[in-house]
Order: sequence, then C-alpha cells, then structure tokens
Amino acid sequence: MEILFLGTAAAEGWPGIFCECEYCEKARELKSKNIRTRSSIIIDRKYKVDLPPDTYWHTVKYGLNLSKIEHLFITHSHADHFDFSELYFYFEPFAHFKNKERYLNIYGNKNVFEIISNLIKEKKNGQFIIPHLLEVFKKYEAGDMEFYPVLADHEPKETSLNFIFKYKNRTILHGYDTGWYPDNTWEFIKDFKCDIVIMDCTNGILDFEKYHLGIKGVIKVKEKLLKYGCLKEKFRFVATHFSHNGKLLHSELEKIFKKEKIEVAYDGKKIKLRDLI
Repeated sequence: MEILFLGTAAAEGWPGIFCECEYCEKARELKSKNIRTRSSIIIDRKYKVDLPPDTYWHTVKYGLNLSKIEHLFITHSHADHFDFSELYFYFEPFAHFKNKERYLNIYGNKNVFEIISNLIKEKKNGQFIIPHLLEVFKKYEAGDMEFYPVLADHEPKETSLNFIFKYKNRTILHGYDTGWYPDNTWEFIKDFKCDIVIMDCTNGILDFEKYHLGIKGVIKVKEKLLKYGCLKEKFRFVATHFSHNGKLLHSELEKIFKKEKIEVAYDGKKIKLRDLI
C-alpha cells in the first residue's frame, strides 16, 4: 500500500494565488516543500480523496493516469475539495477509454450527489459515473476497501465528511476541514485502531478550532486517540492541509511537531506499507 500526498494546502494554495503576505512571499522565495497545491491523497493510485482545482497538475507532476481511478471520495462540495467541472472531461470527446466499460464511483454527501446526478443527465455516456449518497457512521465497500464516513465540524450548510478506510489490513483516519469532532464522531472512532491518521492543520498557530484545526487541535486529537486506545503501536500521525494564514513555513511546522512525533505532510510525500511494519 502506498499513500501519496498530491497536495497539502488549504483553499487558496500556498503561496496564495493573489497573496502578498510575508508567508507567501517567503514560500515563493524558498520554494521546495513550502509550495503547496490544494489538498488530496491517492492510495495505491486507484483510491482518491477529493478532486481539487490542481488535479490536472497532480496528474502531470506524479505521472498519474486518472482513468485507473475507480473510487473517488469527496469530503464536501467546497470548490477546493470538489472542482466538479473537471468531471466534464471524463466524457467523449475529451476522454477515450480503451476499456469501454470503465466506470468511476464517486462517494459524497447530498450536495455532491446532486451535482453529479445533474451532470450525468447532461451526458449520453453518464452511466460510467456512478454517484453514491453516503450516510455518516455507516459501513460501505469500495472495491477491496471498506470505509466509514464520519461527521466533521466544518460547514453548517452541508454534511462535511471525514473517512475511516480499512484496506490491506491497515486502518486510516483521514480528515480534511475537520474542526473539532462532535461527540458522536468521537464515540464512533473509539471502535477503531488506526495505523495512520491524516489530520487537518489549516489554522497553524491560531487557536481557533471551529471549521478547521491548528497545531494545538492536531495535538489534542492525537492525545484523545491515544487516550481511547485508537492508535496501534507503530502508528503514523500526519498533519496536512495548511494555510499561509497559519503563519508557519514547512521547516517551522516540522520543528514544532517533531517533539510530538507528528509528521508534516508536503506535496509528494509518500507513506508505504513497509514503513508500518
């Protein structure tokens, strides 16, 4: 199993597309791991979380063939996580598949389901995209993967989802735009033991924990999971989804998180199955 971090930024990217703040200017100067595209991961190059506006660049940079993607998990309908206009290029004449029975399962909340359903109505070969409306805390299967949508505290106008994935004898808790989890999410998570936790750190040094987490929030999540016994002995804990408004560059984030044994994601970071053995 391989997890590839395609992007690790919040909505505007880092540096922000129009921003001149000191943190964006420093990122432009230093480059390297400080350049962050909008957040997404891909597991074994066939299970993908979110469809951000930088998806095309991700395919070029990492040599991805998205025709191989059969399962796409969408956290919520905000444009930085679900740029649904890209799905128009799934159809002819923009895409031609060698296997004429190719299909793409897309899993999401009511907003995502309705957007995809309307798109399918517009296209003759829309049957190759299959939308799935998810309920929180329910078990689902996607190919060889078992997964559970859990409730995040992010967008009051829609159900924002995080995911627990069980795949190849490994359990992954994946969180973008989490906020501090509501009580029913914590109660549900108690029943799992995670090998990998990937957690939103948008707010950086800011204390605010509504809609997003920062450094203190990420550390608190780890402490709570440890208290509940939800982390396996050789777990990996990774912070991701960073904003320049959090006021810390990559090296500064690493310095803070190192003593907490929390990794700092960057675009192109890989976690492989052998790393967990």
